[in-house]
Amino acid sequence: MTAIDREPDLTTDDFEALARAAERETEGVQLEYIGGRLGVKAVPDGDHNRIFLWLMLLLMPFSPGLILHPGQGLKVATYGKGRARPDGALAPLDAFVGTDEWAPVEPVVMAVEITSRDTDTNKRDRVEKPTAYAQSKIPIYLLIDRDKAEVIVYSEPDGTRYEEARRFAFGRPVPLPAPLNITLDTTPLQDWVD
Repeated sequence: MTAIDREPDLTTDDFEALARAAERETEGVQLEYIGGRLGVKAVPDGDHNRIFLWLMLLLMPFSPGLILHPGQGLKVATYGKGRARPDGALAPLDAFVGTDEWAPVEPVVMAVEITSRDTDTNKRDRVEKPTAYAQSKIPIYLLIDRDKAEVIVYSEPDGTRYEEARRFAFGRPVPLPAPLNITLDTTPLQDWVD
């Protein structure tokens, strides 16, 4: 993602109003605002949802006190001006109680994205979101890339980018670094890709 040389045409307040209206008026569309760019996120398909449930159930015994919150809107990127809706945000159970639709990122231990079958997934999930989550200092960004049949673990955010990015083919064990320090068995992922 490149830096914006000028102020974006849309303020975050305007974006939030637009996102609320889009959710009321349209079916199957969610909006995000990252790096001064308005993005459309497709509604997940059945395999996408199954992968999310697999990960949620897998993490529960290994991360006591943490839960994978689906679709929680987060204030991301430089100075919290971006708005992203990761597929999952691993955080304490009550982390988002009392927040509005777009919550602060501080309690998030890991952001999770599962690639969608839309044309914007490359730019959004593989380029913009690693930058936005690193700027927000989310400790881990886990990308489950169905198109490439691999899992990418981003870690060690420095406020600009993630210092570490490790790739693992589906079926290989995937170590998640601190603060989780667990290993995921990704064998089932091989059954949920085309």
